[in-house]
Amino acid sequence: MQIRLNGELVDIAGPMTVSALLAHYAIDPRRVAVEHNLVVVKRAAYDETLVKEDDEVEVVNFVGGG
Repeated sequence: MQIRLNGELVDIAGPMTVSALLAHYAIDPRRVAVEHNLVVVKRAAYDETLVKEDDEVEVVNFVGGG
């Protein structure tokens, strides 16, 4: 199944939660913000939000600086 992840078409095995998607790509959920189909997902909802065929997901890393 295909989704659009950060603007790129990618294949994933099947529907999965945002948490599972982040784990699949070895992304630390504490260091990112996630947008799913143009809606920002609260971290508490990562385990409940399902990513499925043709969904769009944007993962933005927090960067500190000074």
